[in-house]
Amino acid sequence: MPHLTVEYSANLGDLSDMGALCDSLHATMISSGLFELGAVRVRARPCPHYAVADLLVENSFADMILRIGTGRSEDERKSIGAALMKTAEAHFAPQLARPHFALTLEIQEISSAFSWRTNAIHPRLRTK
Repeated sequence: MPHLTVEYSANLGDLSDMGALCDSLHATMISSGLFELGAVRVRARPCPHYAVADLLVENSFADMILRIGTGRSEDERKSIGAALMKTAEAHFAPQLARPHFALTLEIQEISSAFSWRTNAIHPRLRTK
C-alpha cells in the first residue's frame, strides 16, 4: 500500500494527459523513498457525472486520495503530500491559470488491522 487515486471531472479528459499524470505521480512516490516499488499504485478515474461550484460548464476538478499504511511520521506524510501536490500543480498548470479548476489531495492512513493484501509482485521485485 500506497494507492493514489485521482478522480477527475470528465471534461478534463480532453485537456489533460491523465496517463502522463499517473506516470509523474508514480515517479514522485518512488523518488520519495517512502514506498516499496511493488506496492505503489496510481490510477485516474473520470467522473462522468459531477456538479462543481456555480455549475459553469468550464468548471473542473481533480481530487487525489493517497491511502497509505501506518508507520510513517507526520513529517514524512507532509513531505509526500507536498511533493505530490507540486507534481500535480505542474501538470495542471494550464487549468490552474484559469478560474474554473480545483485541485485537492487527502492522505488517509489505513490501520493494518483492517487491511488485507496478497501481492505476487513483491517477490519478483525483491529478488532484483
